[in-house]
Amino acid sequence: MAEIKTPSDLKYTKNDEWLKIEGDTATIGISDYAQDALNDIVYVEFPDVGATLNQGVTFGVVESVKAASDIFMPVGGTVTDVNKSLEDNPETINTDPYDKGWLIKIKVTDAAEASSLMDSADYIEFCKNR
Repeated sequence: MAEIKTPSDLKYTKNDEWLKIEGDTATIGISDYAQDALNDIVYVEFPDVGATLNQGVTFGVVESVKAASDIFMPVGGTVTDVNKSLEDNPETINTDPYDKGWLIKIKVTDAAEASSLMDSADYIEFCKNR
């Protein structure tokens, strides 16, 4: 397995989403491992801004030339922004999953929900054992 990038300031889910909490705002995307497994991403489906979603529910879809994958909420919250640039350039997720390839931003409902997520070291081990 190629070395996967897992920034240490993020939290990770078993469904390969990442979460970065700053104050009461969180940014969510899919991990380097996920984009590598999907291969060439060709389409992203987003929730509506203003939608309130609970932890664990599906909030969108990422489609590649190989497959379509649901994306799940790592924590609950209200969608405040979606990365519209991905509508025309979904491949940005492949080249920059943690910066320009973010998917949505939310106002976090309960930041304590993030305690159930993995840190980067745990996520690397999780990926190795698949």
